Amino acid sequence: MRLLPAEVVTVCYIVAAVLFILALKGLGNPRTARRANLFGAAGAALAVLAYMLSIDLQNLVAILAAMVAGSIIAVIAARRVQMTEMPQLVAAFNGVGGGAAALVALVEVSHSESPWTLAVVALTVLIGSVSLTGSFVTFGKLQGIITSRAVTFAGLRLLMIGMLLAAVAAGVGLVLTGDLLWAWGLLVAGLVLGVLLVMPIGGADVPIVISLLNAFTGLAVAASGLVLGNVLLLIAGTLVGASGTILTMSMAKAMGRTVTGIVFGAFRPRAVGGSASEASDRPVRTMETDDVAILLDYAQRVVIVPGYGLAVAGAHHAAAELAEILRTGGVDVVFGIHPVAGRMPGHMNVLLAEASVPYEALVEMDEVNPRFKSTDLALVVGANDVVNPAAKTSPGSPIYGMPILTVADAQQVVFFKRSLNPGFAGIDNELFFDPKVSIVLGDAKVTLTKLLSTVKTNA
Repeated sequence: MRLLPAEVVTVCYIVAAVLFILALKGLGNPRTARRANLFGAAGAALAVLAYMLSIDLQNLVAILAAMVAGSIIAVIAARRVQMTEMPQLVAAFNGVGGGAAALVALVEVSHSESPWTLAVVALTVLIGSVSLTGSFVTFGKLQGIITSRAVTFAGLRLLMIGMLLAAVAAGVGLVLTGDLLWAWGLLVAGLVLGVLLVMPIGGADVPIVISLLNAFTGLAVAASGLVLGNVLLLIAGTLVGASGTILTMSMAKAMGRTVTGIVFGAFRPRAVGGSASEASDRPVRTMETDDVAILLDYAQRVVIVPGYGLAVAGAHHAAAELAEILRTGGVDVVFGIHPVAGRMPGHMNVLLAEASVPYEALVEMDEVNPRFKSTDLALVVGANDVVNPAAKTSPGSPIYGMPILTVADAQQVVFFKRSLNPGFAGIDNELFFDPKVSIVLGDAKVTLTKLLSTVKTNA
């Protein structure tokens, strides 16, 4: 029984679309991000409810059961996930979205008659399946289930070309015949392509790949809207695809890379940066937290550079309190934020905002880099690749060309690290061996807490 007339449904869709746009706009600023999330959720809820009340639903019990089950899984996952694991959650949810779009398209094969509709179905199946497996490979790389290094093998290029040709052939077969077998073949080809596309990508580039796959999922959802004749799906998918594409391009630009270079770079032979074994015997200057406290006593300008190690250790509250105490004592303290600090744009901003760091104290890379030359002390907490000079000096390095935080320009630099192991990109940091650089070894939360205690005592 249809409870809502078409006119009311159209109005609901327009309102939902406006809410989606407001959500995207609000997510661009930490101050409005929480409200933006509520806008997006309200828009999605309104759209689903309006659609359900506008058609004659069949299998209502199964539909409601699936919605309840999905909601329970989502709530549990969202509440249990640590802030450090947010990129993994985004990757997983994105993959599920792509897979859902592919499955919807498969169901619509039997209801599609025109070659145009079948072509859209084929595109949706391919993009959705690539997004599904690709996103879960990125999840595995970030979670440590799969190696974060680029995985290549002899014949990878030929295998990729072969799978692309197989996907094209299956798509053409589906359009010409409308046979479901071609659609299943296209799905399999897409699933394999998703794995082959992401496995050769190194860990440092995974955040960009997540954004790219998010754009893929948006395109798949938009295509589903065309197949189903649903305007709202078309609008929502287009918004996600466009915003994901813009974010991907912005991240690539911020890292001094090109999207094609990131995605297909592993298919070109290149030298590998120095390994940990090559630098393990070189001397480094270590320091205790009491020594760092003495440096802070004489520092007037301090920049704290947070990295993923800070997030993993849960040291953001200690870092925030340290900055506040120094600021109270008249020290100019800011946090230098790299565009991909924390493995995802905005990840570190949210983490530090959770620790009540003022938004104005979070300074982006382009603004903070000129400050380092007049900075007395740079405290690098758990960061590695985003301050590694190899990005500027080593053409063979996996991170070569990536803009970095130029902490080497500061008068003194102190690293807080659990060990001297390489960063996520798997290469050594030559900055460790600079005479003006010292390293405090240990868990970041423990060492920062000790430093905080000493600073409080001396205050």
